[in-house]
Amino acid sequence: MSVHPHATSTSTATGRTVLLAGATGLVGRELLRGLLAEASVATVHALVRRPLADTHPKLVVHLVDFAALPPLPAAGEVYLALGTTIRVAGSQAAFRTVDFDANLAVAQAARSSGALRAGLVSAMGADLKSRVFYNRVKGELEAALPALGFEGLVIARPSLLVGERASLGQPHRPGETVGLWMDRCLGLLIPRDYRAIAAADVAAALLQAVPASTGVQVLRSGVMQKASAQGQA
Repeated sequence: MSVHPHATSTSTATGRTVLLAGATGLVGRELLRGLLAEASVATVHALVRRPLADTHPKLVVHLVDFAALPPLPAAGEVYLALGTTIRVAGSQAAFRTVDFDANLAVAQAARSSGALRAGLVSAMGADLKSRVFYNRVKGELEAALPALGFEGLVIARPSLLVGERASLGQPHRPGETVGLWMDRCLGLLIPRDYRAIAAADVAAALLQAVPASTGVQVLRSGVMQKASAQGQA
């Protein structure tokens, strides 16, 4: 595990130490912003496959191979936001390597390093018995994590995610265009859990719920959107 040369591993403040996997993704980027802005957080260890442009006194960037993770720094919390699509990954096997294997490996390593709480970015429709491969893999990961013994596990199941993918170098997703069009046309006729949700709202919900979590908690889009609306009121 190598440390990005622009990162600093020192922190003079006492506070929470957290691990974040997937800081370059849509929700992961928002998680990183929120963690760095949180006064109670002293250090954020970001596990990435490629260097981050971000620099911050609290941020330590680790370049890792998720297929062969080294022991991770001690931390109280871990946020799992690694994800791709079958189209981008190139095959179902490659998709599973990221969305299941890599997230589970980080969770296992974090638990071994002392993490007591975890937050997972999953997806609406996650179901280990689903006939849809994408949903089945998401469900398998959700089913595997509780066995690791976290005191608290928060699973976010967002519907259609809204965010600026272009700035992340991510390809356009045609399905998102259709989903957003339906949102605009049908509005309140669509049940809240099925409406598009901002990536920032998903991150905010996890950042609020994980630190004091106990047991397994599932956050659906409707709950996360409602919490965001109340916070902005």
